[in-house]
Amino acid sequence: MDTIQNHFISVVLPCYNEEAILPGNLNTILNYMDNKSDRYRWEIIIINDGSKDKTGEIADCFSNERSEIRVIHHPVNLNLGHALQTGFRHSKGDIIVVLDVDLSYSVEYIGQMVEKLVESSADIVIASPYMKGGKVTAVPFARRTMSRWVNRFMRLAAQDKYYTFTSMVRAYRRSFIQSLNLKTKDYEISPEIIYKAMILRARIIEIPAHLDWTEQNKFAGKRKSSLKVLRSFFSGLMSGFIFRPYIFFLGIGIFLMLLSLYELVWLLYDTLSYIAATQAQSTFSQSLALQFRKNPQSFLVGGITFVIAIQFLSTGFLSLQSKRYFEELFHLGISLKKKNGTI
Repeated sequence: MDTIQNHFISVVLPCYNEEAILPGNLNTILNYMDNKSDRYRWEIIIINDGSKDKTGEIADCFSNERSEIRVIHHPVNLNLGHALQTGFRHSKGDIIVVLDVDLSYSVEYIGQMVEKLVESSADIVIASPYMKGGKVTAVPFARRTMSRWVNRFMRLAAQDKYYTFTSMVRAYRRSFIQSLNLKTKDYEISPEIIYKAMILRARIIEIPAHLDWTEQNKFAGKRKSSLKVLRSFFSGLMSGFIFRPYIFFLGIGIFLMLLSLYELVWLLYDTLSYIAATQAQSTFSQSLALQFRKNPQSFLVGGITFVIAIQFLSTGFLSLQSKRYFEELFHLGISLKKKNGTI
């Protein structure tokens, strides 16, 4: 029987310029994990992602005092994607929990996600502030609005309808997350994981979570975070295309096709009406030429729109075919690696 006592938990903490909050928040995490020591074994892996402040020194001090803490230093800032991949690679636990060091998600979610993952035999558990029961507090309006709409956009685009795609606060089975062959180097890694997990028919579960920036806002101006709101917003929008890119091309193509047909049908109607009015004394080509002289803009708009619509529809069908090829090859590649024992 799979019980939580049989598991070893790795808590991965990506850090970049977090000297203002690292000592206090790391102590909070340690106190929580110490209270869980009777339930499961654990370790904390701090990824110092090329910080320019004293983040690395502070992390090393904690590591020297506590054997459960390991620190891995990136010589330069390699961004969130690389930091998470480093954490996944160096984790020894069979369950990996990624937590934001600013504790905008409470440490309580470590235990909640682990328990949910074990009891449901899931591959991924996501802390979701946007699902029913979730909550967002004290997050700046612009950031909150953009984050919510990016996740709604991804929910619309994805085959499987989850509520939160961008949050990095998750629990993973190590054997699963290490099999994904991740490529993204920045914030797009979170939706990339979901996309590749869906290809492999992984079991993904969300639990309601409270995203709270109340404490984080107290350090405004003291942290030199690399997070850029607009950058993460647009990268989130672009990430939405990885789920079903063809629907965007097909959607635009169908819309443009309807516009062009509207123009062209009216031109055909006017042409046939003129032939009927002249009691067939004018040929179709003569009537069409007359309509062109009267409304050249209609021919121009209708024709150009029709050609563009064809281009978008063709691109949509090609992207659908390419997506299916990629997913089959990805699925086959992972299956072969598992069969050969390389993952």
